[in-house]
Amino acid sequence: MFPEGMDMSGLLAQAQAMQAQLRQTQQELANSTFTGSAGGDLVEATVRGTGELIGLTIKPEACDPDDTETLADLVIAAVRDATTQAQDRATAAMPAMPDLGQLGL
Repeated sequence: MFPEGMDMSGLLAQAQAMQAQLRQTQQELANSTFTGSAGGDLVEATVRGTGELIGLTIKPEACDPDDTETLADLVIAAVRDATTQAQDRATAAMPAMPDLGQLGL
């Protein structure tokens, strides 16, 4: 079933270590916050590493009652900026997966 000479206990230990590292990375990301901005910092959004929006700051000069569409666009852009930062950090922090071909699988 498995290639001859394959160290199954070593493979299992490696998988368990990767699982522990993944859990730790996920916890660190969940505890991290990321702030994005738009419109020259007129709007700032803060998200958790999980993507949850936890803060929104809008400077008074961003509020034009005759142009709420621009404000809405700035809010969306700031949230997108913060979320992208969180996703980029998550991608960079994830442990590298082993090449299954090298493991004989």
